[in-house]
Amino acid sequence: IKSMAEQNHSTVTEFILIGFSDHPKLGIILFLVFLSFYLITVLGNMGMVLLICLDNRLHTPMYFFLSHLSLLDACYSSVIIPQILITLVTGRTSVSYNSCATQFFFFTVCAGTECFLLSVMAYDRYVAISNPLLYTTAMTLGTRWGLVAGAYAGGVSGAILRTVCTFTLSFCGSNKINFFFCDLPPLLQLSCSDTTTSQILILFFGNFVILANALMILVSYLFIIRAILHIKSVGGKVKTFSTCASHITAVILFFGTLTFMYMRSNSNKSLEEDKVVSVFYTVVIPMLNPFIYSLRNKEVKAAFRKVMNRTHIF
Repeated sequence: IKSMAEQNHSTVTEFILIGFSDHPKLGIILFLVFLSFYLITVLGNMGMVLLICLDNRLHTPMYFFLSHLSLLDACYSSVIIPQILITLVTGRTSVSYNSCATQFFFFTVCAGTECFLLSVMAYDRYVAISNPLLYTTAMTLGTRWGLVAGAYAGGVSGAILRTVCTFTLSFCGSNKINFFFCDLPPLLQLSCSDTTTSQILILFFGNFVILANALMILVSYLFIIRAILHIKSVGGKVKTFSTCASHITAVILFFGTLTFMYMRSNSNKSLEEDKVVSVFYTVVIPMLNPFIYSLRNKEVKAAFRKVMNRTHIF
């Protein structure tokens, strides 16, 4: 039986991505749209990283974590969008088995790490608001790197588990993925193996990561709200809570789409809905995050004006 499974497994050497086959006439328009989104995402996120590195006023724990979030978002998009652009401009929809597994692994690393990092950022806000005088002492450079390393370790370990569970399955039937990148739901649908054990492991770990980090964020904000309620002035309460507004927005967008995509029952799932949602969290959210964290942030605006003035003078 094992040798037969291995033989069947070897029959699929590439996958065909047919996610855009329903809209062949929109190829050029979709290419321009995705290219614009990608350029804005990379320039916005890497610009945020560069800005934080250049301005000493942004060398604080909050912006340290934000720089890693921006780096993740740039990588997130770079794992998915270039392959979409190649498909749209050349019409080549085939992707090798190894390339599909590689894309799936790095996509899962970025998604998992971002879950943990958003949780770390919530904890950072809790420390900053509950103990403002001890904030810099508590969030030393070593502590920051430890928390970020933990986020990356969580993302990588989850990606290894999900990738191994997915790509040790046998793919011996159709190799057409009705999606625009190698994601978990369409891959499981193609497998001719018994996916019960793999799905249990993948769903348990995936749901655990989402729920554990969501719970961590919720608990952090409960303590934040308690600390804010002890502030006497209304203006002080509003000003303090406003420092969390960008993070709350990012959390709602990211965890909301992940929950809708991966935690619904199979009976409620629609492939077309999954396509729309996956575009949102792989393309749109990474593009929006730099704007979410900068539009209402006076420090980022001031740092940007300072850099632009330097550039103008030069």
